[in-house]
Amino acid sequence: MDRLQAMTAFVRVVETGSFSGAARHIGVGQPAISKTIAQLEDRLQVRLLVRSTHGLTPTDAGVRFYERARMVIQEADEAELEARGAGAGLNGRLRVSAATTFARLLVVPRLPEFLARHPDLEIDIVLDDRVIDLVSEGIDVALRMGQLSDSSAVARRLAQGRRSVIATPAYLERAGIPSVPADLAVHEAIVYSQLENSWMFRKDGTEASVAIRGRVRVSAAEGIRAAVLADMGLTVNSDWMFAPELETGAVIRALEDWELPPVDLWAVFPTGRLASAKARAFAEFVETGPL
Repeated sequence: MDRLQAMTAFVRVVETGSFSGAARHIGVGQPAISKTIAQLEDRLQVRLLVRSTHGLTPTDAGVRFYERARMVIQEADEAELEARGAGAGLNGRLRVSAATTFARLLVVPRLPEFLARHPDLEIDIVLDDRVIDLVSEGIDVALRMGQLSDSSAVARRLAQGRRSVIATPAYLERAGIPSVPADLAVHEAIVYSQLENSWMFRKDGTEASVAIRGRVRVSAAEGIRAAVLADMGLTVNSDWMFAPELETGAVIRALEDWELPPVDLWAVFPTGRLASAKARAFAEFVETGPL
């Protein structure tokens, strides 16, 4: 039994709370994880895990072993990188979580560059507009936009993007171009149901608060894009969500002389353990990209 691999398997089981979660993170079958943990307990002659209503939880001995093993794994990762040098590639599996539209438009197209730098690295991209549990899903790093709901999250701000009132030229020709924020009250808005839709506009020291309303509410950004591009209405959204269309003129900004609150992009790491070198490298790659 490889001691470091066994430690890694145990640490992932504790962090995810299940054999299946650890298997997803490591990229092996669940039976392999179960067998490894059984062998580890047999070697140590101590019970490390017990089943409870919350899944698998460590015993007192398991907690002590987990803390030591986690540090050993982190030190081993750092030692390998140090030995290889700053330009060396990463290896293994990296699990990344991101909102579907943001990843499709601005992350996935750049992956070939990141993978070319690290030919021994594999990446799992978990696309979901919802905020998922990083530990139970075995996520190494999540890309999230907006305010972070968990104040204890281990996070790093990567970029800040512009928000705009966005619509197609065809819609604005039909409905009229708003000249002040109050005009939005009579427009058909495509509403993102996961956000508050009351917006504060600012211009030359003047503030104007407007609640946008519409008959169409959508729970995912892909639906917002589809509705706007079908000339159904306007939206208040980040420019990231319409980056290709803003470049080509398929959509345009309204009220450009009014400023909306910007949106932050965060790299969020699982609480309770150090961010891996792979996760940090990926976050730095995204941060240095054309956002």
